[in-house]
Amino acid sequence: MKISKILTKDVITVGPNTTVQEIARLMIKHELVGLPVVENDKLLGIVTEGDLIMKKARLHLPAYIQLLDSFLYLQNTKEVEKDLKKILSVKARDIMNTDPVTIELDSTVEDLANIMHENHANPIPVMDNGKLVGIVSRSDLVALIAEQNQ
Repeated sequence: MKISKILTKDVITVGPNTTVQEIARLMIKHELVGLPVVENDKLLGIVTEGDLIMKKARLHLPAYIQLLDSFLYLQNTKEVEKDLKKILSVKARDIMNTDPVTIELDSTVEDLANIMHENHANPIPVMDNGKLVGIVSRSDLVALIAEQNQ
């Protein structure tokens, strides 16, 4: 079976200047595990949940304690402001995988499963003549398995 039967054609994408916060919101809202980063119809990369988590882990969040109804920062206020600005300034271009694993539209589901397994990639942008035409994920494969068993 060709992946064209299971891919998502209406791909939600982000631009390189999209903030990490907006990427996270889109992922939650649309129940996605990754978003292609596109500019001028060209695939630049992909941001996955893993990229968001690893980037957040590398950022230093301000330490504070709650006392009664107020918060006491355990750091210099200027340092807290600097750290918050750093977190809010992170963009897709800063955390995206710039060499994403892709698959061609005429590939089979078996090809997809092998590529996902060998590259530990999820989701995978689907390309046709260098143009992004869809996206496939593990959940698409799981849905296919569920349909075949009915």
